Amino acid sequence: MNARIDFFANPVAGKVLRHINSAGKAAGDSGLPHATQELVKIRASQINGCGFCTDMHTKDAAAAGETQLRLNLVAAWREATVFTEAERAALELAEQGTRIADAAGGVTDEAWANAAKHYDEDQLAALISLIAIINAYNRINVINQQPAGDYQPGQFG
Repeated sequence: MNARIDFFANPVAGKVLRHINSAGKAAGDSGLPHATQELVKIRASQINGCGFCTDMHTKDAAAAGETQLRLNLVAAWREATVFTEAERAALELAEQGTRIADAAGGVTDEAWANAAKHYDEDQLAALISLIAIINAYNRINVINQQPAGDYQPGQFG
């Protein structure tokens, strides 16, 4: 499988990616725990069918010390006992924020209140931003049919 265009070499795409990466760095440098950030990116990527991002973020999470058990259970987080209540709240927010078109009304007040119990305002801002950013990346990669499997941890910075 080949990508439809070489998105990483295209000058217009390069400009777009630099801005998205900048936003991602701002969200990533927040007080939101790194493990939570990776779990959210993985779950949104799974929902969106983005193999490239799923590959990247599972490998980056593993390289940062995430366990294989937790990575294997991200898709079934509701039934899994290996996630903290805070992580579960972030995963719920990520799911609802990713499935906006599927869920009339968007993110529920209950999901928001649960996340707000575990994260301060800066962390919530980072979480909202992170969900939006990974969804943008997922859409770029899915539309472009970006192949998955060859990513090396830390490859993009």
